[in-house]
Amino acid sequence: MRHNEILKQYFGYESFREGQEELVNSILSGRDTLGVMPTGAGKSVCYQVPALMMEGIAIVISPLISLMQDQVGALVQSGIRAAYINSSLTMNQLYAVIRNAEAGVYKIIYVAPERLDSEIFLNLARKIKISMITVDEAHCISQWGQDFRPSYLNIPKFAAELPERPVMTAFTATATQRVREDIIRLLELHDPFSLVTGFDRKNLYFEVRRPSDKSADLKRLITAYDKDGRSGIVYCSTRKAVEEVCDKLTQGGFSATRYHAGLSEEERRVNQEDFIFDRKRIMVATNAFGMGIDKSNVTFVIHYNMPKDVESYYQEAGRAGRDGSPSDCILLYSGRDVVTGEYLINKSYEESELPPEIAEETRRRDLKRLRDMTFYCTCGDCLRGYILRYFGEKAPMECGCCSVCCSDSEETDITVESQKILSCIFRAGQRFGVKTICDILRGSGSEQLSRRGLDKISTYGIMQDASEKRIRRIEERLETMGYIIRTEGDYPVLKLDNSSLEVLRGNVSVKARIPEDEVKKKKETLVYARDPKLMDILKKLRQKKAAVQSVPAYVIFTDASLADMCEKRPVTPEEFLNVSGVGDVKLERYGADFIQAIKYYCDGNPSEEPTVSKAPVNRMKTSADRKKAFAELEKGIADFSPSEENVHITALISGIIAAAGANVSAANLRTAVFEWLISEGYLELCPDNEGGTRKGITARSAEIGIFEEEVTASSGKKYTRVLYSTQAQRFIADNMGNIGKFAGHL
Repeated sequence: MRHNEILKQYFGYESFREGQEELVNSILSGRDTLGVMPTGAGKSVCYQVPALMMEGIAIVISPLISLMQDQVGALVQSGIRAAYINSSLTMNQLYAVIRNAEAGVYKIIYVAPERLDSEIFLNLARKIKISMITVDEAHCISQWGQDFRPSYLNIPKFAAELPERPVMTAFTATATQRVREDIIRLLELHDPFSLVTGFDRKNLYFEVRRPSDKSADLKRLITAYDKDGRSGIVYCSTRKAVEEVCDKLTQGGFSATRYHAGLSEEERRVNQEDFIFDRKRIMVATNAFGMGIDKSNVTFVIHYNMPKDVESYYQEAGRAGRDGSPSDCILLYSGRDVVTGEYLINKSYEESELPPEIAEETRRRDLKRLRDMTFYCTCGDCLRGYILRYFGEKAPMECGCCSVCCSDSEETDITVESQKILSCIFRAGQRFGVKTICDILRGSGSEQLSRRGLDKISTYGIMQDASEKRIRRIEERLETMGYIIRTEGDYPVLKLDNSSLEVLRGNVSVKARIPEDEVKKKKETLVYARDPKLMDILKKLRQKKAAVQSVPAYVIFTDASLADMCEKRPVTPEEFLNVSGVGDVKLERYGADFIQAIKYYCDGNPSEEPTVSKAPVNRMKTSADRKKAFAELEKGIADFSPSEENVHITALISGIIAAAGANVSAANLRTAVFEWLISEGYLELCPDNEGGTRKGITARSAEIGIFEEEVTASSGKKYTRVLYSTQAQRFIADNMGNIGKFAGHL
């Protein structure tokens, strides 16, 4: 099967995005490969498609458990055999994955870098045929990257210990030229094909705001997003800020939760799941949250504080609009953010265990990157262009989709004002900071100026008609242009660069946009040409499907796929396959229900809720089909991860089927499980209150963690339900082979 056929069958796309096909072809040719693609550009497809075509198992090295779980969950939903190995697995689960891997069940296995030193994993790696090693988030191997992970340095050693060296591939979203060189050198890539597809994300709108009251401005922004039910992330630089911002949002009635390293592991897990499953629409977090979060319906990312560097900012902002929908990336800037950033950098290296000379070099590097981030916030030029140039790309002078390009301000000649500011810095002896220079230029009558004799210099009062805000803005532009240097430390002062002499002498003119206020004429955001009523119906149907399978809604279909359904309104399986993101497996699993919903709407019954079918489009009819389906279930059961909560049988069965990716009727599997439990004496049939029978616990139920709970319905009626603990869920999954004896009717 050709790579474009794989792309359509499993991922539902008719064609590759920019750069994907070149990277896929390089890997299939057996060449080491490095791909640098912005967040949301489809990096995973570049190694997942070749993995399905190559002989053996692809090993994907990934830094976070949440990233692995998201990726494997999405692959299973698309009908691809995949698993992960990390610290979240029990020993039984780990050995089940290893057994399946040795049996050739999987095509892709995700593994944490720390596991590469494990003797258990090394033994597996030496036994199986590894088609490819893919290093995801490859910038983590470089100390010049923003998320350095020492465990990544062990990857070449792991590859060298294999009987045969597989193709080595590496992917990342944010990497400067220096980081790219580090990746190639440290991973020991052999003559790699390297491709930087471009960092531009055209669906993202960038804006820098400088509010006098960040809290009030954030509330205004969130209120506007909340009206549309939009989901987003608010990033803060400290744990304290996360707590304060989250408290204010929840007190204001917004659906928000929090995430930072100071919370317990359990609370972080619960809060992350609340956000992923859309139980909470807003996540307030430090940069500890986000890497590997593949939530495609995030439509805004707000930075309450300025991040430490452009790489981090672009990676975090890029978590918006992953499905290609128009999304907002807004940064709330204040000068205090720079002070906080410097403090955090200096503090981290005071506590560093690195040799002093290396620690100092790294500290200065991080301070330089902080200045680059500050320049982004104050440059006054096209924001998209600044980011693209930072990563070494050519950029247009105007993008038409950022706060600078969409503002009322126009580029003007500020040469004379610049000369006044530069001259003042010089005549004041290059010994003072921004505030004092502004006071001198505006002719302040402060005692401090007169005591120092600064009211006697020639530049005193020469800009008395200009606002302090305007002087500060021009000073920032001069610093961005390199005419002014700001020293480090708690009390930075302004000094002149040698190039400023050309401005003072009138040999160079200075032009810039200097906005007087924060009012922006934001470009009208492009939205999908869709019927909102139909979109709402499809979202509700998607949510029902997701709830049954205990998976995030976007794993079923992204918002972009639903929007495409609204546009194309497919009413046959053939038409449904033409929807972006719909492959053969998703057609089989969900096509009937979504087609029915669209038919209802098109027939003039938009208020009617279609029923959810209990079987896939292509129902199994023969005994051979049923045996094949259960064989798939047994093979894929190792991917099942029991819930930490007590669950009802419906949720348990749905979780097993979703994890295994098997084409099995939930109702029939539930019956088989019940019959097996009853035959083993773990359940029994007892009379119910309606004169019929129900499943009830026995003396043996507690042995495997099955118990009963009395529930009172809203009507006041009481009934008893059977619940399954984590222990019981695992026990049932481990005995799927025995349950198969009762599964002839599947």
